[in-house]
Amino acid sequence: MRPALDTVLVVAGVIIIVVDLRSAIISFILPRGVRGWLRRQVLIWVRILFRLRTGRRPTYETRDRIMALFGPIYLLALLTTWILLLIVAYTGIYYGLGVHPLRAAFELSGSSIVTLGTRSTSKAVANSFTYTEAGFGLLLLTLLITYLPVIYAAFSRRELAVTELEVRAGSPPTAVNLLVRYSRIDKLDELPDLWQAWEGWFADIEETHTSLPVLTFFRSPQPDHSWITAAGTILDAASLWVSTADHPNDPDAQLTIRAGYITLARIADFFGVFHDVDPAPDDPITISRYEYDDACRRLAEAGVPLKEDLDAAWTAFAGWRVNYDTALLNLARMVEAPIAPWTSDRSPVLAEKAWTLRVMLRPRSPFGPDRSLRLPLRRRE
Repeated sequence: MRPALDTVLVVAGVIIIVVDLRSAIISFILPRGVRGWLRRQVLIWVRILFRLRTGRRPTYETRDRIMALFGPIYLLALLTTWILLLIVAYTGIYYGLGVHPLRAAFELSGSSIVTLGTRSTSKAVANSFTYTEAGFGLLLLTLLITYLPVIYAAFSRRELAVTELEVRAGSPPTAVNLLVRYSRIDKLDELPDLWQAWEGWFADIEETHTSLPVLTFFRSPQPDHSWITAAGTILDAASLWVSTADHPNDPDAQLTIRAGYITLARIADFFGVFHDVDPAPDDPITISRYEYDDACRRLAEAGVPLKEDLDAAWTAFAGWRVNYDTALLNLARMVEAPIAPWTSDRSPVLAEKAWTLRVMLRPRSPFGPDRSLRLPLRRRE
């Protein structure tokens, strides 16, 4: 009976080590967004603790002050989880290899992972495992320290564009303010340069926020700034420009919209956030016709040339917005974004499509709320 138990402890320990190291590898080394069970569980429980800390009805100032710590604490919680799992795994291995009692096996494991060397054993096999544990402990710490500059470099690139947007679109940023300001300073002809810059920004966001997902939860230095509200502002501005403004065809704006909704869909897929995979052009959106007409009135007063048939323009705008409407709003809810018009001030059309913390607690299903099979990203032009 005892040899069988020892074998089980050693095998279980090895399995935990493999799972632990796999989580670290896909988090920091693998250059692509791969969902991991362990990383997801840490994210969920840290999110739950932060929800308990903020309370049920906090003011935005309170919520923002607390959530500003979410990204860094999630990183530390992930590192702590990896280290604790290694200690538990090696404790079981040492005990299975004859290091008794259990307290001695635990002390040997703790001493080895921090490379203090205050505990040793005369058993050769167990002693050899102490070197691997020390190596893995150093590896985890080195990975985190090495990738912190990478994380903050990506964060800095993201926030530079978000901060610059305040100059063009106000704070909180709005699509109408962006187009109005460009019209008043006679720079509407330079909008293609803006669309091209933000197309590159969306590409960078897709790569960094899926390969380094903790960046999604790193908040901007200014409480009223957010990467998701900036994304919504640019997408709505480009959609208004393409659908409603009277000007020659602007392929750069159309490409920016496509880059934006693909980026939001990929990030939403990574976190298991619901979004409409292949929406129909006439599906309902969260922008009302009244809000659209008010935006058109403000644009016209600022001198932005508008198309004569606003009914057709509204249909075209809704056809663009529907591609990113649900993903945008749900990601804004997930990251607790500051209130910004048309982005974080509303919920998806259908309540069952809205993101809530309970959604994260449920295992991800290949089926949507309507029981239709989730399909790979495929958009209707």
